[in-house]
Amino acid sequence: ATDELLKKEFDVCREQQIPHRLFKDYQLDHVVPFKHEQMDAWRDSLHAGLTHRFEDTNILLSGGVDDIWFNTKTEELIVADYKSQASNEKVEPKSYLSGVYHQGYKMQLDFYNYLLNCMGYKTSPISYLLVVNADRTVEGFHGKMIFSETLIPYENNTSWIPEKIREMIKLLNQDEVPDGHN
Repeated sequence: ATDELLKKEFDVCREQQIPHRLFKDYQLDHVVPFKHEQMDAWRDSLHAGLTHRFEDTNILLSGGVDDIWFNTKTEELIVADYKSQASNEKVEPKSYLSGVYHQGYKMQLDFYNYLLNCMGYKTSPISYLLVVNADRTVEGFHGKMIFSETLIPYENNTSWIPEKIREMIKLLNQDEVPDGHN
């Protein structure tokens, strides 16, 4: 539900081409949600998503991005992914990005940037996780939940992706079943 509500909120800003209310707190007044006729398709991970054919193969890579923002100064696209949680821990970049269960989030951001680059778009070296954290310390539910909102910057690294895809293709094409993990 939080993803859907955030998308609605960002879509209002996208239509008006104005910065989202959170951007001011993070010195991102020059950023607006990216307005593109394919945005809904790019966000649809089940039927479309960002799509790229890998090298000289019939392998289609795709992924449904939560959001893409536009840096009006550099004219770069910024990948954003929404994450919801209910933790008593304060959300801050270093500990959040080093969390063992959050390593996949970084790969996800890398992959979306890779796809956008392959599609011909210039992306920012920094992506963002928008983490909404439910406050579990309040007196009761009372028909609503209170969330904090934190933007976590992440420095993209797409250099590992092509070789990893080649390894996956090699594994798929081998005649022997690989050993399982213990």
